Amino acid sequence: MEDKSLPEDPAQALDPTLGDRMGKIVRLTLADTVYRDLKELLLAGRAAPGERFTLRGLAAAIGTSAMPVREAVSRLAAENALEVLPNRAVRVPLMSRARFIELRLIRSSLEGLAAETAALNADASDLAEINRCERLFAAEREKPRPDGAAAMHFNKDLHFALYRAARMPILFGMIESLWLQIGPVLNLDFQAGPERVRGGEAHIHHAALVEALHRRDGPAVRQALLADIWHAGDFILSRGILPD
Repeated sequence: MEDKSLPEDPAQALDPTLGDRMGKIVRLTLADTVYRDLKELLLAGRAAPGERFTLRGLAAAIGTSAMPVREAVSRLAAENALEVLPNRAVRVPLMSRARFIELRLIRSSLEGLAAETAALNADASDLAEINRCERLFAAEREKPRPDGAAAMHFNKDLHFALYRAARMPILFGMIESLWLQIGPVLNLDFQAGPERVRGGEAHIHHAALVEALHRRDGPAVRQALLADIWHAGDFILSRGILPD
């Protein structure tokens, strides 16, 4: 009868390539984590157009080796979210006026579709999350000196909670790809100063959006969202910061 017991030396049962393969799994998992963290940095507008980093500096800030940072940066560069410069520095791409205007038109179409669809598909948990994000944004705005970075973060969370509620994963991925490019430029809005956060119209559009969402009024949700996108875009263009 065949003896199917384990070998006395457990090492004899190991595939000699297992160590290498496990190392790759760990690196991939770490690279995915770094990619997620860097992506969030860009989506939330916590890095400005033209801002530069080094791979070593990013690795030190994250607390990891250079390899997973390099893999994550390569993925983001392929998505036009980062640029790798000849000296191995990493830069958030600059944004021209023409490119910004084109991206705003595309965003209006895709995000408007997601917003209107969310009015039909959002469930109770979606509505609760969207309400929470809207309240956090409003509360930040009401502070004597609101934090632009926090306002941008809550704004991003509100938008993505809305788009997620549409239950259209392909569309959601396309929107996320656009935000990787546009997020740093939106930094030019909320980081313009506390007066901009307090005096802007984003809270008005957010409130109208949430109210229409609870009524399941898809066209009104789309209209409020587009007003938010276009008003913010007009302000950024009016600052004359984007190169021709």
